[in-house]
Amino acid sequence: MEYIYAAMLIHKTGGKVDEAAVKKVLEAAGVQVDEARVKALVASLDGVNIDEAIEKASVPVAAAPAAAPAAEGKADEKKAEKKPEEDKKTEEQAAAGLGALFG
Repeated sequence: MEYIYAAMLIHKTGGKVDEAAVKKVLEAAGVQVDEARVKALVASLDGVNIDEAIEKASVPVAAAPAAAPAAEGKADEKKAEKKPEEDKKTEEQAAAGLGALFG
């Protein structure tokens, strides 16, 4: 994850995401640099529009909070439906236990 964060930081500051820049950022953060991972990262970002990729990645996150309250409401309805049945079972169990005491 540090490697991706390093690339995003370099991009955000307007620098070119290359091996030397990624190494410098990682070393400054105290990360032991793996040359193969740096090369793989730089190669995978070659030709990628980072701004566009970030924008596409953040769209589902913005939509998720709107869907969450609806899901919570459905879960609450299911719990409300199950409660009366559970209460009946509990009352029956309690009555059976008291019956055993007075046998």
